[in-house]
Amino acid sequence: MNRSSIVLVLAAAAAITAATFGIRMATGLFVGPINTQTGLGLVAVSFAFGVGQLMWGLAQPVAGALADRHGTGRVVAGGIVLVAAGVALVPFAQTTVVLVIAIGVLVAAGAGAAGLSVLFGAIGRLLPVEKRAMASAIVNAGGSLGQFTIVPLAQALIGWGGWMPALWWLAMLMLATLPLAWFLRGTHGPAPAHGKEERMGATVRRAFGDRNYLLLNAGFFTCGFHVAFIMTHLPGVVASCQLPPSVAAWSLGVIGLFNLAGSLGIGWAMGRWRSRSLLAIVYATRAVSVLVFLAAPKTEVTFVLFSAVLGLTWLSTVPPTAGLVAKFYGPRYMATLFGIVMLSHQIGGFLGAYLGGKAFTASGSYDWMWWADIALALFAAAVHLPIREKPVRAVPVPA
Repeated sequence: MNRSSIVLVLAAAAAITAATFGIRMATGLFVGPINTQTGLGLVAVSFAFGVGQLMWGLAQPVAGALADRHGTGRVVAGGIVLVAAGVALVPFAQTTVVLVIAIGVLVAAGAGAAGLSVLFGAIGRLLPVEKRAMASAIVNAGGSLGQFTIVPLAQALIGWGGWMPALWWLAMLMLATLPLAWFLRGTHGPAPAHGKEERMGATVRRAFGDRNYLLLNAGFFTCGFHVAFIMTHLPGVVASCQLPPSVAAWSLGVIGLFNLAGSLGIGWAMGRWRSRSLLAIVYATRAVSVLVFLAAPKTEVTFVLFSAVLGLTWLSTVPPTAGLVAKFYGPRYMATLFGIVMLSHQIGGFLGAYLGGKAFTASGSYDWMWWADIALALFAAAVHLPIREKPVRAVPVPA
């Protein structure tokens, strides 16, 4: 593949990531309006968003396996359509079941099919090893750009026409990315030159017997808990501090803006330091930042500064985590194996989104969730340090 083709693929992947991440982050702005309109209660709405976190994780290894077998373009196109359909359905959701179908199934499964595991798998097959880190960082930064632009746009649309039309505008924005899936076609990996390649099932079983892979899964669980709690409940945290809703929208936007620097910075750092050390530093930084936030007065300036620090660590865990999976097992089943790691991420995400609503309903405060986040971040920092960064030898399959 020539240079111009690689640029087009990276641009398409980054744009799709921007739309899916931006729209999923923006859905947190609709928790209050949905709760007010439907009267379902914060726990029920949080449950739907929590199911969405879990479904996003469940969808990624399945979508990754389909992409590894049949190529990326069709899988991503299907995901885009599902996200748009789910977002458009939300205004019609007057029961918990319908809300779970819209947010928890359609949007989440679609975002999984058009998600990072599938896109990183395509990039891993296209590019040489030395270029994968920065390419993954560029695609990851697309999510940050989407968050920075789409979340404030969604807030503006809510103010302009109401929350229901705002969701329909977001659905149309998602559909506008559908032609970009064409640039991701034909990225199925090449057949091996000698003998038969290892089967997917054998590779997955080998991964689950690998201590390094299991530690990576355990650490990424914390990332999901942290991101989903903040994505879903930061507007509620802002409201509980008696600040205007615009503070939540701009805080989420600032997270996206600073994650541009965090994503690109981690891509640069991966070429110079071990990924396990970088991951430990990122998670430890999260723990310290939350601790400082809890101690600080809750003003608009505090939220903006806190969001800036969060942004530097927000998705900067993704490129080194994906890079370690590729280093362990190569690019052939990258989408599947990273999809499994994303599932661990989203199990944490389910708990972060759902328990946030439960904690606030029970205590009138999010404090217990913040303390849990600190403990999990310190745990994640610790479990990455024993990881050994070396390829795991495949069992040869005779021709």
